[in-house]
Amino acid sequence: MTHQNDTSGAGSPNTENKPVALVTGANQGIGLQVSKELVANGYIVLVGSRNFEKGKAAAETIGTNAHPLQLDVTDQASIAAAAESIQTAYGRLDLLVNNAAISHAGKPGRTLEEMLEEGRASIAPLDEVRAVYETNVFGVIAVTQAMLPLLKKSAAGRIVNVSSTLGSLTLNADPSFPYRTAFGVSYGASKTALNAITLAFAIELEGTNIRICAASPGFTSTALNNFQGVETIEEGSRNVVRAALGENGATDLFTGPDGPYPW
Repeated sequence: MTHQNDTSGAGSPNTENKPVALVTGANQGIGLQVSKELVANGYIVLVGSRNFEKGKAAAETIGTNAHPLQLDVTDQASIAAAAESIQTAYGRLDLLVNNAAISHAGKPGRTLEEMLEEGRASIAPLDEVRAVYETNVFGVIAVTQAMLPLLKKSAAGRIVNVSSTLGSLTLNADPSFPYRTAFGVSYGASKTALNAITLAFAIELEGTNIRICAASPGFTSTALNNFQGVETIEEGSRNVVRAALGENGATDLFTGPDGPYPW
């Protein structure tokens, strides 16, 4: 596999004092919108994408402070190459947004209802469950582990894991919660696992210069749900951006659009 990145402008006078952010899965959807807003807030943003050309096209829509970075969160060699590229170009990383995720690994083009039906706990194919976890859970661990040495070189490093309301066991255990029937062993449970990973890193990073949290965008219309969500990309990105900019409560480890969520 060829690992590519575009670091043109790295170290130039107009970029050397800007904070550096990496957003995974940033060539579309919430990842792309978050990247746009981070650039607008003064960041250099590395647009992580499995397909370099798609990342390059996305970066070009953002502007001169967005640079494509080939990054497949399920490929250890790709992750290592991305970390090396960041080290060479910038020497540090100030913000990591673990956004890359998949909702299912089955047949594409299905409606949200079909995805939920086929993802029920009693019938969900284990190979599809494993594939979702590979991206949503193991991919986050792998990328975070690889980027921690770079984040430790930041004066104030930050990690934001893009989670979901469906990750909350407390909410989904409540019979009145409107989305609880969507909680399954694949996507929903992967976001619960992501929250647990967030807490594990938070405990280890206590007393360091790095802060980590999980942020839910809400039920946003994206490719994850076949564009059947009720919020726009702009609306869904707001809480993730707030978390990325450190605007949510310092002790709020899991938040949604309206404030803190229970685990």
